[in-house]
Amino acid sequence: MRIKDNQEVVARRSIPRVAYFLFLTRWLQLPLYLGLVLAQCIYVYHFWVELVDLLGALMGNPTSLEHILDSVTIRDGARPATLTETAIMLVVLGLIDVVMISNLLIMVIIGGYETFVSRMHLEGHPDQPEWLSHVNASVLKVKLATAIIGISSIHLLKTFINASAYDEKTIFAQTGIHLVFLLSAIAIAYSDRIMAHGPVRPADHK
Repeated sequence: MRIKDNQEVVARRSIPRVAYFLFLTRWLQLPLYLGLVLAQCIYVYHFWVELVDLLGALMGNPTSLEHILDSVTIRDGARPATLTETAIMLVVLGLIDVVMISNLLIMVIIGGYETFVSRMHLEGHPDQPEWLSHVNASVLKVKLATAIIGISSIHLLKTFINASAYDEKTIFAQTGIHLVFLLSAIAIAYSDRIMAHGPVRPADHK
């Protein structure tokens, strides 16, 4: 322990004070990540409210049924009179959407803290995420882009299942936005590959 403390003291002395102060400002991001933890708690609460209402609607609770039907009704669209298979599917997709957004928050919180604030020293821990062992800014960008594509896919699937409630312009717009997300993720992954390994040459495929 003393050797480690001495190394930290020597490291501080070798860094100019202004540079060391600027380096310490990375801790200003800590409240931001704590705020995302609170957002995660809100999503957990929302997930359980929706799940309890779905179970209540299946058991015949009129209040839960009204809430579920309201949640799957699109503005200016036809409101279902009963809890149909389509309505249940839309609610379940909404729950999956919440889970995927929650996963995105976890990646941002843990990956961002590990990359930009301080090491967590989780090496050897049985619950350490596999991707955290080699996380950096580039890997984090690609994983976030992939997570956003997954979330967009869920929203697009919900639209296709309930396509009769949307006009063609809205459906085409959502499909176009999803394609933009997909192309953006491919571009980010390809640009990171170029920066890390250089452009791919035909000889590399032989």
